[in-house]
Amino acid sequence: MEKTTKILVVDDDSGIGEMLKTLLEFYGYQVMVTEKPLLAEELIQQESIDLVLLDMLISGVDGTDVCAGIRQNSKIAQTPVLMMSALHDAGPKCKSAGANDFIAKPFEVEDLTARIEAILQKKE
Repeated sequence: MEKTTKILVVDDDSGIGEMLKTLLEFYGYQVMVTEKPLLAEELIQQESIDLVLLDMLISGVDGTDVCAGIRQNSKIAQTPVLMMSALHDAGPKCKSAGANDFIAKPFEVEDLTARIEAILQKKE
């Protein structure tokens, strides 16, 4: 079955962004990567993004602010957000900012894809 799920990866580390793109495309997702968190809301609308994979620490910008901004934008507020961070206490902060789920870095690809699928199933 061909998935047409579009995922937007927002991470300022281009190596991580490209790695996630390659991995997620292997699993059949359509993936866009941006290193510019301030473009996230615009891209979600333009590209009809189904899920955002958002890093918490992005150069100069707090990912929780980006997540909160998505939640406050009525056009895209329902777009699921999966946040990620290497910080040990980041999960509760991300969830309180409106993230649907949180995954700690480093993570296993199977865990990531399972969380993505769980979020997408709740959305349906």
